[in-house]
Amino acid sequence: MDERAYWLALHRAPGVGSVSFCRLLEKYGSPTALFTSPERLAGLSDGIQHYLRQPDWKAVEQDLKWLEQPDHYLLTLADPGYPPLLREIPDPPPILFVHGDPSLLSLPQLAIVGSRNPSPAGAETAAQFATYLANSGLVISSGLALGIDAAAHEGALAAKAATIAVAGTGLDRVYPARHHALAHAIAESGALVSEFPIGTPPLPQNFPRRNRLISGLSWGILVVEAALQSGSLITARLGAEQGREIFAIPGSIHNPLARGCHHLIREGAKLVEAAQDIWEELGSLAGAIPNLQCQEAPQKIEASTDDLEYQLLLDCLGYDPLPIDLLVERCGLTAEAVSSMLLILELQGRITALPGGRYLRCGKEGQS
Repeated sequence: MDERAYWLALHRAPGVGSVSFCRLLEKYGSPTALFTSPERLAGLSDGIQHYLRQPDWKAVEQDLKWLEQPDHYLLTLADPGYPPLLREIPDPPPILFVHGDPSLLSLPQLAIVGSRNPSPAGAETAAQFATYLANSGLVISSGLALGIDAAAHEGALAAKAATIAVAGTGLDRVYPARHHALAHAIAESGALVSEFPIGTPPLPQNFPRRNRLISGLSWGILVVEAALQSGSLITARLGAEQGREIFAIPGSIHNPLARGCHHLIREGAKLVEAAQDIWEELGSLAGAIPNLQCQEAPQKIEASTDDLEYQLLLDCLGYDPLPIDLLVERCGLTAEAVSSMLLILELQGRITALPGGRYLRCGKEGQS
């Protein structure tokens, strides 16, 4: 029998997680030994012994059938191509399903994560950071979710660079469903990866586990807009525990989506205002990795303020001081979007923040 079948069968065993799988490998040498030497089952729980005697070969056949398709791969802990950084975490997944180029998993990566409902400025910032850093030679990874994740993947694709999406489902599914086209584009030039067997639906408990892979594969994690209860903070915490560099982009004190980033900064994350800030921490890799180079970066990577929403905001603001709540009412945008846009405009010197949460346009902002 194909040796992969034994890996897949043990991977599907009820009650056998990543840690217990690794312990079984250490004790017995290989999944094949467990299934082909019944005398070795002594000492295992009754449930595991029963499964090992009667594995779910039908489900395993489903996995193997998926692997027969072009550009579908299986990496196990025994494979030399298993990503070395991921191998170092306390609970490395014993199996990785990959759709795309598996060699990318071993290249230097930066994870970009954040809110599923970001402001327009936040999404654009994530995309711009991804484009610049991908052009510098880093592989951009994220979780294929709505919002910041999607913006990061799209930014890397815009640079015609590879990006990695770590899924919380089996790779025969795309979640969310609206990202089918994005997932296809990622698989064409990068890689989709999952530890979950084929057929696994988007179960809530799987996404925190997925997050440890996002951080485990990466040299660092950049958080762009995240609420205090965001799953992105889980990814950042896991990354810190794994010894990864943690980066966060600050935002307006009025923006709830900035609070998670501010929390991370208070906890020791690197405050990021420009891509150069990331290179100050990761730049030591540039000399060791041929394709990685710290390009000359602009002082700020900023959202474009020439689009209609920014012009609408400036028109509504005028040159007389205006509180943010009245500005929200006038322009019809959400409070979160207005707060982020005001921050960008203030950094560009086009508006001025006054005491009491009021703002006004600078008299010479058109010349800035």
